[in-house]
Amino acid sequence: MQITNKIHFRNLQGDLFGGLTAAIVSLPLALAFGVASGAGPVAGLWGAVLVGFFAALFGGTPTLISEPTGPMTVVMTAVIASLTAANPENGLAMAFTVVMLAGLFQIVFGILKLGKYITTMPYTVISGFMSGIGIILIVLQIAPFLGQAAPKGGVLGTLRALPDLIANASIPEMILGFVTITILFFTPARLKKFVPPQLIALIIGTLISFLLFPTLFPGVDIRRIGEIPIGFPALQLPVFTPAQFNEILIDGVVLGLLGCIDSLLTAVIADSLTQTQHNSDKELIGQGIGNIASGLCGGLPGAGATMGTVVNIQTGATTAVSGLSRALILLTVVLGAAQLTEGIPMAVLAGIALKVGIDIIDWKFLKRAHKLSLKAAAIMYGVVFLTVFYDLIIAVGVGIFVANVLTINRLADIQADRVKAIDTPEDEGLINAEVKELMKAANGRILLLDLGGPMSFGAAKAITQRQSIISSYDALVIDLTHVPMLGVTATLALEKMVDEAYDKSLDVFIVGGKDKVKTRLQRFDIMDRIPEQHRVDTRVEGMRRALARIQGHNLEPIPTPGSASYSEVTVSPEESNVIPGQLGVIRETKL
Repeated sequence: MQITNKIHFRNLQGDLFGGLTAAIVSLPLALAFGVASGAGPVAGLWGAVLVGFFAALFGGTPTLISEPTGPMTVVMTAVIASLTAANPENGLAMAFTVVMLAGLFQIVFGILKLGKYITTMPYTVISGFMSGIGIILIVLQIAPFLGQAAPKGGVLGTLRALPDLIANASIPEMILGFVTITILFFTPARLKKFVPPQLIALIIGTLISFLLFPTLFPGVDIRRIGEIPIGFPALQLPVFTPAQFNEILIDGVVLGLLGCIDSLLTAVIADSLTQTQHNSDKELIGQGIGNIASGLCGGLPGAGATMGTVVNIQTGATTAVSGLSRALILLTVVLGAAQLTEGIPMAVLAGIALKVGIDIIDWKFLKRAHKLSLKAAAIMYGVVFLTVFYDLIIAVGVGIFVANVLTINRLADIQADRVKAIDTPEDEGLINAEVKELMKAANGRILLLDLGGPMSFGAAKAITQRQSIISSYDALVIDLTHVPMLGVTATLALEKMVDEAYDKSLDVFIVGGKDKVKTRLQRFDIMDRIPEQHRVDTRVEGMRRALARIQGHNLEPIPTPGSASYSEVTVSPEESNVIPGQLGVIRETKL
């Protein structure tokens, strides 16, 4: 069922309750992602508000909840780190410019109707990339989880500094982190239906830090969120230097593509839960508008969030009113109740983000990838390694390239198997008894090139290989009856084979080749090189005419019903096999 009208008020109670529940889930995640990114908790909150509002208003998935997500946060963290290191004064503003560029690219992708192509990446690449993102998110939370400031250098910097981080760990903050993780993992399923475990961990962790730690750990300073600006944010106009324009442009493309993939995969989940069908291109436009607005206001980039979307649907939401109400509820928190979040310990937020990283990792596929295919496992683990230790763009690019090369190789093998050169009646590719008799009568002087299935560049090599043997024959019959599609490379291979056949003085016959295949042959002028009487509709007729030709019989053009030369002659199968020399001029009804 295609979505046509996604905003109405016939399910107002369910949509408002879904929006409220999704807002409760979003609040701790937005704070955690804001802190993890380096832009601050308020950036996470504004990202949740603005991306969520505009994606719901202009998007193509009614129940989708959009907000900062783990993958988007990881990429944004790398962008902020690199730009602020190169330009400490304007680096953060340039990072928000990247968010706007990402939104602009998403709008362009939607306008160009590329939504249906965005998620057609091999699953091994998607799985490896997402697992790598999850590992990065986990590693980046080690320092705040241990009560330490995050070291420079991202993942490698954190791993190098790990001994020092452990040696200088803050016991109280470690306790808060472990309490948070414990709550997130072991909250009873019944309780999860009423209160998100993230909110429970946030409240309990904060209360413990205020009520118990002053007595248990007197004088210990717990790192907290701190003051959050109340009110509307100042606009962040695009800022960049000419020297760094290429860098932010590439970052914008990567962030935009990741947001597209993240959102559309979540939209597919929403479709399966609601039995509806989202509009991919409209969704990309909505996500793009949301990210542009978020970047202008200093917010994190966002995308469709699986957790928020599932909670939204399960609590009764059916329209975009849920996403709009959720954004307005969060806006109320930002404008009037931000001071209530100032005392939240950083270790608690680190525990929440760490759990998100654990959930992002594709554990199910990791466990069985090597059992399914060693090549698939190698691609996935390779993408994980490159994502974590080298570069996100390189990881996806290399993964897609290798996966496509392997796929092309498999398709080429399959297509090559469908290119058969037949010159004996005993060949298993010959089923029709009359064709077998004609092939027997030809005594090895006719080569039947039997093609089946789509013929793309994968079949070109096999066709070219058959070209080397045609000098041993007097006639070539090319059967295209079962070819629905003929690619450019395969057509060029056929053209060379026809030219080679004529150079060797062979007679060439074309069987079948209708619709798109015929059009392709005409565009390459192949049909014009084949005499009209050598173009037939069935293999039997092609073999008859080829046999008649090599036996020295002149062929007349194939008569059509209603013409003066057309006559229907009914002959028995026995008769049809003993007068091959006359079959070129007799139109039979029993073929």
